[in-house]
Amino acid sequence: MNSILIKYMLKGYLSNLLKIILFFYCFGVILNLFEEIEFFKDQNTSLLTPLFLTVLFIPGMILKLLPFIIFLSSLKFFMDLRNNKDLLSLKIFGFSNIKIFFILAFTSFILGWAILIFISPITSSMSKYYEKTKSYYSKDIDHLVSFNKNGLWIKENIDQGQRIISAKNDDPKWLKNITIFNFDNKFNLKEKIFAERAYIENKDWILNNVTFLEIKNKEIQEKIIKKKKISSIYTYDKIISLYKNFDTMSFTELIMNYDNLVTRGYNAKFLNQSLHSMLSMPFFLFIMTALAAILMMNTLKRTKNVKIIIIGLMTCVLIYYLKDLSIALGQTNRISLTLAAWVPIIITSIFSVIGLIQINEK
Repeated sequence: MNSILIKYMLKGYLSNLLKIILFFYCFGVILNLFEEIEFFKDQNTSLLTPLFLTVLFIPGMILKLLPFIIFLSSLKFFMDLRNNKDLLSLKIFGFSNIKIFFILAFTSFILGWAILIFISPITSSMSKYYEKTKSYYSKDIDHLVSFNKNGLWIKENIDQGQRIISAKNDDPKWLKNITIFNFDNKFNLKEKIFAERAYIENKDWILNNVTFLEIKNKEIQEKIIKKKKISSIYTYDKIISLYKNFDTMSFTELIMNYDNLVTRGYNAKFLNQSLHSMLSMPFFLFIMTALAAILMMNTLKRTKNVKIIIIGLMTCVLIYYLKDLSIALGQTNRISLTLAAWVPIIITSIFSVIGLIQINEK
C-alpha cells in the first residue's frame, strides 16, 4: 500500500512540475520572441530565425528559474493534496507531514542532480548556438575581445581606422604591459604605443609611462610621455562581463575543463562562483520544497489558500533579492564569490528547519 501511495504522490508532484515548466516555457517564448524580432528587424531573415533562437534560449532561462518553479509546483501539489482531503487520508495510512515532505524533497534533490548531469549539457549547447548566431548578426562584430595564454587581445574600430590592443590583466581595473597598434583604413600601421600600465575603469583609459612610435613617410618618430588618455568602447566591467556568461557551459564541462578555461582567460573567481551555483542547485530545490511544505501543511483549512499563495509569491521575491544581494556582496569582495553562492541556501535552511519542526508536530 505504501508504494502505491508514494507513486500517487510522485505522479501528482511531477505532473504539476511539468505543467508549470510548460507554462513558463510558453510565457518565455512569447516575451522573448518580441525581443528577437526587434533585433532582426533590419536583417534579411525570415520569421523562423527569431522563433528558432527563442526556442533555443528559453530552456537556459528555465534552468535559472528552476528553484522557483519547484517551489510553485510543490505549493500547488500540497494545496491540491490538502483541498482534496488526500492529506488527511495519507495521515490515516501512517504518512506524517515530515514523511510526505521528505519524499517530495528527495525527489527534487535527485531531479536537481539529474538536470545538472544530463540536461545541462543540452541547454548549454543550445545557448552556445544561440550566442554564436546572435554574434553573427550583431552589428558589433568588428569589435572583438579574446583571452588566451598570451593575455588580453582587443580589436575595435576607431576614427579613420582600426586598433588592436594586447595586454596582461593581472589586477582588477588595470592592464599591464600594453601594446597598441593603430591602423588606417587600408590597414597600414600608423602608430605603435607601449605603456607599462593602464587604468580602464572608464571608457577613457589612462596610460602610464607611455612610449609612442609614430610612422610617417617610412620614418619612425619616438616620443615618451608620463600619461596619455585614449578612448575605447570597452571598460573593465564590459570586458569581464563577456567572460561571465556561463550559460554556454554545462556542469560537466565546467568540472572537466576547469584548468583549460582558466588558461583561456576566464576569471577563476567567476568560474568558482558558477561551479558552486550549479553544485548548490539540488540543495536549493530541496529547500524550496521545504518552504512550500511549511506554508501549506501548517493548516488544513481551505480558506487560507489565497493568503498562502500571496505569502508564497512574496517569499519567491525575497529569495530572488537575497540571491542578488549575496552575489553583489561577493562581487564587491565583502564575502567570497564561492560563499555568495551558498548564502541564500544557508539562510533559507535555517528558517526551513524551524518550520519543519513545527509541521512535524501537527
